[in-house]
Amino acid sequence: MSSERTGLWRAPAGLRRVLAGRIAGYCRGVARVEPGQRDSLFDAAAQDAAEAAAPLAVRMRPRTLDEVVGQPQLTGDGSPLRKLAEHDAPMSLLLWGPPGTGKTTLAYVVSQVTRRRFVELSAVSAGVKDVRAAIDAARTELGLTGTQTVLFIDEVHRFNKAQQDALLPAVENRWVSFIGATTENPSFSVVAPLMSRSLLLTLQPLGDDDLRAVIDRALADERGLAGAVTLGDGVADQLIRVAGGDARRALTYLEAAALGLPPGAVIDLAGLERAVDRAAVRYDRDGDQHYDVISAFIKSIRGSDADAALHYLARMIEAGEDPRFIARRLIVHASEDVGMADPSALPLAVAAAQAVEFVGLPEARINLAQAVIHLSLAPKSNSVIRAIGAAQADVQAGRGGPVPVHLRDSSYRGAARLGHGRGYQYPHDYPEGVIPQAYAPDQVAGRRYYEPSRHGAEARYAERSERIRGILGRDGDGDGGEPAPPPAE
Repeated sequence: MSSERTGLWRAPAGLRRVLAGRIAGYCRGVARVEPGQRDSLFDAAAQDAAEAAAPLAVRMRPRTLDEVVGQPQLTGDGSPLRKLAEHDAPMSLLLWGPPGTGKTTLAYVVSQVTRRRFVELSAVSAGVKDVRAAIDAARTELGLTGTQTVLFIDEVHRFNKAQQDALLPAVENRWVSFIGATTENPSFSVVAPLMSRSLLLTLQPLGDDDLRAVIDRALADERGLAGAVTLGDGVADQLIRVAGGDARRALTYLEAAALGLPPGAVIDLAGLERAVDRAAVRYDRDGDQHYDVISAFIKSIRGSDADAALHYLARMIEAGEDPRFIARRLIVHASEDVGMADPSALPLAVAAAQAVEFVGLPEARINLAQAVIHLSLAPKSNSVIRAIGAAQADVQAGRGGPVPVHLRDSSYRGAARLGHGRGYQYPHDYPEGVIPQAYAPDQVAGRRYYEPSRHGAEARYAERSERIRGILGRDGDGDGGEPAPPPAE
């Protein structure tokens, strides 16, 4: 017996038990099982049972990159993700996008295409101990069988700095192919060392056509409902609306609506409403309802009816209208119908639009509602749109003429020789900051484009406007411009 073996078995009993257990574990790991291959009939039965009990969204998870719906910028020919998968190279990815856009799916597909072990952890429940255990197992598997491991961490932004730092050695040394999924901007939620070692891929919300393809596939595919049910008129459209770009939500609602129905049954709108506990909102983002509701929305704000405006806002949100479209309309309305009567309306509307971008639905509905209430109750004035309309009408009619010489640019060489800027008086050199001086071209001298109302804060601006016009020598002796009517909504 060799001295090494004699030395081993002379070791203390406790140490021998530990070493024997580890050797046995390594021997079990050496079994030559191809990735995805089942170890035994018991494993096969267990996997079949798990797949049968899995939710529809899990059963319909794509198996190849070609089956992935949406995200062509990530899965198309020549895209970074496809290159990484086809070349079977170690990788570290951060997938950033809204819920239900395919982050988990892409991680799973990459592992299957590249024949890697797939290990999934959720940052909601896992800790540093779980991460290190997964990394140790991956290193063992890599050393004994050569099989690489995809370590997928969902909601990685929920890990604190110490937990994220625990990933760095494995990512740096490529013991695992790390894929992290996050719904929050990684620039603010993922530590810089992990960001610098990972390729950031951004996923977009699925479009209506993408969701329709997901639903159609789930209805027909053997892994899904296998043709057992069909959808009645308008049901697919309603599913797409309530899903809000989330494929998982669409399949969850579809599965709930199909539950308990006999083969050959038709899911109608009433059945879908009962399943998702949400009434179908008659609203077509490309049809009459879209334009009718947004028109009523703006006219309710213009008419200062906050309650009606909130009703139409709720209808649009429930129907899946793009909140950015709503925010853009509020920004326009803030200047068109409130204007100088409440100058704070415009920055408030812009802030609501920024909140939509930073926060997103459902929380951003609160910011939109605040802007709607403010704009509805604010004093109203259309003097801004009438002013720019009147000025444009003059320009379109050919009223213009050369810029007065004393206002022309005098900063370049030769300008002084042309007389540019000669005679210009700098207003800050005078006590009131306003002096009699011609600013408009001769053809429109004396035209009054801005005709302020006396509503709200604009009353103060009206008084100041008259004082300034008096100083400028334009206190009503001009021919006056005819204000253009506001455009129809």
